[in-house]
Amino acid sequence: MPEIRVKIASPVGLHARPASQFVKAAAQHSGSVFIGRPGTEPVDARSMLSVLSLAIGHGEEVVLRTEGEGADAALRELSRLLVHDGDA
Repeated sequence: MPEIRVKIASPVGLHARPASQFVKAAAQHSGSVFIGRPGTEPVDARSMLSVLSLAIGHGEEVVLRTEGEGADAALRELSRLLVHDGDA
C-alpha cells in the first residue's frame, strides 16, 4: 500500500474546482484511494463530500495512499495533481 506526503499547491487549497478534479481522477482508478492529514484517519478520495470535509488549505501537507491494481501509477498521477499550482 504505497503512500506519499505532498503539499497542496492550489491557491484555494483542495476546495471546489481543484477538489472536483482530484476526486474525478481518483474515481478512475480501480483500487482504493485515500487522503488525509498526517496522523489522522484518511478519507475516501473518491468522495467529494469526504474530501471537502477535510478543509485542506494551500500549503498544507496531506498523505495520499493507494491500494490495489495500479496503486503506484495512481499515486504518481494523483500526487502530481496536488502539487501543481491551480490544477488541484
